[in-house]
Amino acid sequence: MTDFDWEQELGRIVETYSPMLLRAALTRTATPADAEDAVQDVFLRVLAKRPCFRDRDHEKAWLIRSTLNRASDIRRRRRDDAPLDELTEAAAPETDYGPLLSAVRSLPEAYSAVIHLYYYEGYSIKEIARLLALPVPTVGTRLARGRERLRDLLKEEDLP
Repeated sequence: MTDFDWEQELGRIVETYSPMLLRAALTRTATPADAEDAVQDVFLRVLAKRPCFRDRDHEKAWLIRSTLNRASDIRRRRRDDAPLDELTEAAAPETDYGPLLSAVRSLPEAYSAVIHLYYYEGYSIKEIARLLALPVPTVGTRLARGRERLRDLLKEEDLP
């Protein structure tokens, strides 16, 4: 692929996947700025490495996995670097996401990712398994456990 072709391809990738990747990153980060950083880092990695994808499904799966991993790294780094008095400030999101999305974001990463992909992005359990390179039963279990934890969280907050 020539440099000009690669620029067009990268532009297509950014335009096609940015909104979805940002939403996915938000499930793992403390702030929208961190989610944006995670997505930008993934696009910079695509630019630097220029990976060859087998097809669009492989491309999407690679981008989702990379974004979720990078968002987790950023969250861990922020938590490890923050002094104790700043941890409570960082825990408060910059934006009010509403009680349901806030509850999803508070779940452990394994559950928040599958809940997000299933309910917010509309993927089936089989598609999520393929995207995250997990066995289908594992995704089903994580989805069920995530729902159960969400139900408990929402009951605690007296939400419908």
